[in-house]
Amino acid sequence: MPHPDSAAAPARTPLTRDRILEAAMGLADRSGIEALTIRRLATELDVKPMTLYHHVDGKEAVLDGMIDLVFTEIALPDQDLPWRDAVRGRCLSARTVLVRHPWSVPLMESRRSPGPATLRHHEAMLAHFLDAGMSLQLTAHAYAVIDSYVYGFAIQEANVPVQGAAGQEDVTREIAAQFSPGEYPHLVRFAAEHVMRPGYRFGDSFEYGLDLLLDGLDAAAQAEAGTSAPGRAAAP
Repeated sequence: MPHPDSAAAPARTPLTRDRILEAAMGLADRSGIEALTIRRLATELDVKPMTLYHHVDGKEAVLDGMIDLVFTEIALPDQDLPWRDAVRGRCLSARTVLVRHPWSVPLMESRRSPGPATLRHHEAMLAHFLDAGMSLQLTAHAYAVIDSYVYGFAIQEANVPVQGAAGQEDVTREIAAQFSPGEYPHLVRFAAEHVMRPGYRFGDSFEYGLDLLLDGLDAAAQAEAGTSAPGRAAAP
């Protein structure tokens, strides 16, 4: 019988699929997706590699689960809002999540076994376009163009050398010093008069570009329906 004053050993947290996926996401966030291996993941969880296979079928299954978790973090478009406002809100959420998990962007559309969160997300997006009266063709264009913009911007934003930090001006000056003002006057002007100004953030362009896309899709939808919004030319 143990002595009453002896400390009990801490209970070991049970290994589950969710715990494995959360650890995998943390590893990818810190070290990149290239660092994710079954062996490294097992080390993170302080278990033997073979133990993981009782909960996941292998690395591809882990990747499928990780992407589905990413989709759970992205807000679904609000069913009570008009399609433009709902899709805009979803895109703002997606941009925030993808910058937080930049490794996920190349994998978002490549998985062959989408999980329930992924499927719910696509279903909700398609419903907003189709219920607004868009044709299948315009819906396909809308979803492809919007996600290409969101995914691409997230990749760029995640890789900007300095983003809104105190060292931004120094980094920009260091880069600008590598090209001649006489040969690249517009680059020099852009860096000096815009990028190095106080408060500059690359990410500030996201909503501007998103609104341009949504305005264009709105015009195309109205042209397809045979109407034109006031002040907007009908799309061809």
